[in-house]
Amino acid sequence: MPKHVTIYHNPRCTKSRQTLALLKERGVEPETIEYLSDPPDVQTLRDLVAKLGIAAKDLARRKEFNELGVAAPAGDDGWLQLMAEHPRIIERPIVVAGRKAALGRPPENVLAIV
Repeated sequence: MPKHVTIYHNPRCTKSRQTLALLKERGVEPETIEYLSDPPDVQTLRDLVAKLGIAAKDLARRKEFNELGVAAPAGDDGWLQLMAEHPRIIERPIVVAGRKAALGRPPENVLAIV
């Protein structure tokens, strides 16, 4: 089990709460970052998408992005900048354990990395 686990958490999100509860049930006490009040910067987001193994645009929540009413950014850098400026469009929860990360959709996804 990794020594340090972090969850990018939104306490108003059901999946985020379920993922946090699942981790704690397994004896994992993660560092909890409420990303809406403490948003990740562009470099942190870049690290997260690399650990997730996805394109930056795939970390954006479509509904919330569409509500912004802006054009889709060009390339990963544009998406990372947009997510840093508008953290509510970031998919959640994200759990990081060492060099790996997983989205908690469904919550059981994170068990593969902890």
